[in-house]
Amino acid sequence: MHIRVVLRTLGAFAVILGCCMLAPMVVGLIYGELDSALSFALSAGIAVVLGAVLILPLRSAPKEIAQRDGIALVAFAWVLACLLGALPFYLSGAMTSWTDAVFECASGFTTTGASILTDVETVDHAILFWRALTHWLGGMGIIVLSITILPLLGIGGMQLYRAEVPGPSADKLTPRIAQTAKALWGVYALLTVLEAGLLMLGGMNLFEAICHAFATMATGGFSTRNGSIGDYGPFIQYVVSVFMVLAGINFALHYLMLKGKFRRVLRDTELRVYLAIFALAVIFIWAGLWLTTTISVAQSFRLAVFQVPTILSTTGFSTADFGTWPSFLQVFLLFLMFVGGSAGSTAGGMKVARFILLTKHAYQELFQLLHPRAVNPVKFGRRAVPRETMRGVWNFFFLYVALFVVSTVLLGIMLEPHLQGETSAAMTTISAAVASIGNIGPGLGLVGPGQNYAWMPSAAKWLLIALMLLGRLEIYTILILLVPATWRRYV
Repeated sequence: MHIRVVLRTLGAFAVILGCCMLAPMVVGLIYGELDSALSFALSAGIAVVLGAVLILPLRSAPKEIAQRDGIALVAFAWVLACLLGALPFYLSGAMTSWTDAVFECASGFTTTGASILTDVETVDHAILFWRALTHWLGGMGIIVLSITILPLLGIGGMQLYRAEVPGPSADKLTPRIAQTAKALWGVYALLTVLEAGLLMLGGMNLFEAICHAFATMATGGFSTRNGSIGDYGPFIQYVVSVFMVLAGINFALHYLMLKGKFRRVLRDTELRVYLAIFALAVIFIWAGLWLTTTISVAQSFRLAVFQVPTILSTTGFSTADFGTWPSFLQVFLLFLMFVGGSAGSTAGGMKVARFILLTKHAYQELFQLLHPRAVNPVKFGRRAVPRETMRGVWNFFFLYVALFVVSTVLLGIMLEPHLQGETSAAMTTISAAVASIGNIGPGLGLVGPGQNYAWMPSAAKWLLIALMLLGRLEIYTILILLVPATWRRYV
């Protein structure tokens, strides 16, 4: 691995991140929040100085970024973003604990949306804008990651996304990546502006509209209101629902749609399954609420249409505390947390593409038992899926489940003193783990929509920070750094 290349690029990343902090600084000045504005100016200065310290001595380092360099760069860049991005939270006094500041920032950049703030409406506008901006930057970051690094790692499902858009060469990041990223940035920004405009038509002011549009398109979930989207009317709830569904779709398909390639979009297998899951889940939740509670038919429908995409797309907004719903609906939502959105979207979770492949491969194995000599390859759309891709899918599935089990046990041990006597202790622990790995945010029990993560001990918060990063970076990108061979070849 070319360490000098990685460090120099991280320096450039730190400078860019510092420049991004100037936007909330301006927001702070506009609203007369001088202390917050000063904290962002100071944080930006620290980031830029750090970047300069890394860049200047390494100007002669090679300019090309090889595969191993890119893998390390992605992992370290996300960690660096969480640490530098936490500075304004801590320096402004919005969070008195460094652990809480890093937790909030990691939750923002990974688009998780889990928060330690108990009353967001008393927080300065500059801080709220930075929370939303970390969502937006992290959301596009995972899309670019999907077309650059993840296909090279053989993570099943990501190769399928790579086939939809121009991608990198086998071992180098080429200019085609910049062209693709630019096109996807354009789609991302266009949808964000469109949603912000519709939210303003629904009654939000400019600041609220921008923050919620950032959070929606990034499938983040940070809101400027304590009651989240539940504090707004039906029009805004439906608008946010539509854009949450859109944010969970492969952004390559949005790009193709804008180019007029409608047939190719409609033939996409993952899109069809994603929309089918959404429709069936809405019907199930709607019927469940209508038949087992006193909620009206219209209200049940609106709750279902909102809560299904907020969980399926891993956004994490809420219009009601679904922790008070019948237990079978809570369990159903918990299962949806594992699914997530489409590959190449800003959503978290395992991704719909992987579940499609797992289901088809399981059927193929059953078919093969009945017809041992038959040739019946697993197909995704019209393409036969290579064995390497299926191996990647199963490996990822195993690692995801193993990470969930281990983290749930560890979290249970850490939270035991705080959950004694709580009837929702098990559900709290399980949902906190899956909500962090899947980058969803709110879970069930004491981490439900009406609660937050402030009550947890520091050790549990650091564990959840690690889970957010592992989930956002598809596990492999972090774990591969622990393999000695990753570091062995180059000095």
